[in-house]
Amino acid sequence: MIKQKKIQIGVMGSAADLKYAKKLEKLAEEVGYFVAKKGAVLIFGAEKDYDSLSTAACRGAKKAKGLTVGVTYGKGKDIFEKNCDVIISSGLERGGGRETPLVLSCDAIITLNGGSGTLTEIAIAYQANIPIVVLEGTGGWSDKLAGQYLDDRKRIIIKKAKTPKKVVDLAYSLASKKYE
Repeated sequence: MIKQKKIQIGVMGSAADLKYAKKLEKLAEEVGYFVAKKGAVLIFGAEKDYDSLSTAACRGAKKAKGLTVGVTYGKGKDIFEKNCDVIISSGLERGGGRETPLVLSCDAIITLNGGSGTLTEIAIAYQANIPIVVLEGTGGWSDKLAGQYLDDRKRIIIKKAKTPKKVVDLAYSLASKKYE
C-alpha cells in the first residue's frame, strides 16, 4: 500500500519590523490553524530575532496540533518561535538566500501582507509554478499582486481568498492537484 504524501503549505508574510497590526497576527494564526486542521505540514520562515506573520501561523498550527517546519537563515537552530517541530538551518542569508529552499519546499504558498522578503518568496513560487494564494485585505505585496500574473509569461495567476479558512482550502486544493 502506498502512503499518500502530506501536503506542505508555506505561509509567508511580514516580519515584525514592518509593524503590522495585531489583527493581521490573529489572521495569520487562523491560517496556520486551518493548515494544520487540513492535515498539511506548515512550512514557514523561522526568524531568529523577532516575530513575523509566518511565525504567528506556526503558533496557530501548533494550537491545532499540526506539524511545523521552520526554515531559518544562517547557522544554528535558535529561532524566535520555540514551539516549532523541525528547524532547517539553511546556512544562507536572510533577504534572498534562505527564501529559495523555503519556497521550494512547499506545494503551495499563502501570503499575508508582506515586504521585500514576501515579494521574493512570491517571485520564487511563480518561477517554480508553485500555487500562490493571497489572504485579501492584508495589505503589502499580497494585496498589490492578488489576481495578477507577475509577468507576460502568465505561468500562474496569483489567487486570492477573503477568509483564513477559504485561503487554506484553496491553497490545499491547488497543492493536491500536483499529486492526482
